[in-house]
Amino acid sequence: MYIYVELWNVIQKCMDLSKQEREDFFNKVGPEIQKLMDKGVEVTGWAMNDEHTPYRSDYRYMAVWKIPSLELVETLERAVADAGWHNYFSQVNARGQIIPLDQAIDNLINLEKHSTSIIE
Repeated sequence: MYIYVELWNVIQKCMDLSKQEREDFFNKVGPEIQKLMDKGVEVTGWAMNDEHTPYRSDYRYMAVWKIPSLELVETLERAVADAGWHNYFSQVNARGQIIPLDQAIDNLINLEKHSTSIIE
């Protein structure tokens, strides 16, 4: 099982669309999301980033997904790209297989100097 997090902002090209064009775009995206949900993909939630969040990211919108397999994660990524989402939104993603808390803490305790997650 995977957690998938999307963070995005609207870009000017989206703002340049009429309200009807934006509605048409989302009417096209909706059925694709439903197809994924029919395969077991769960939307944990969609939200607007609270501007009072400590250490807040600079992204306004977010979605959190729970996805049964890497194959379906990649299907979601392709569906988003194929829908033309990135033409209208600046987005970053994070994904990873769900691990128990003790495994996550163990990983943090046993960091290696050559770890790719170290930021200097």
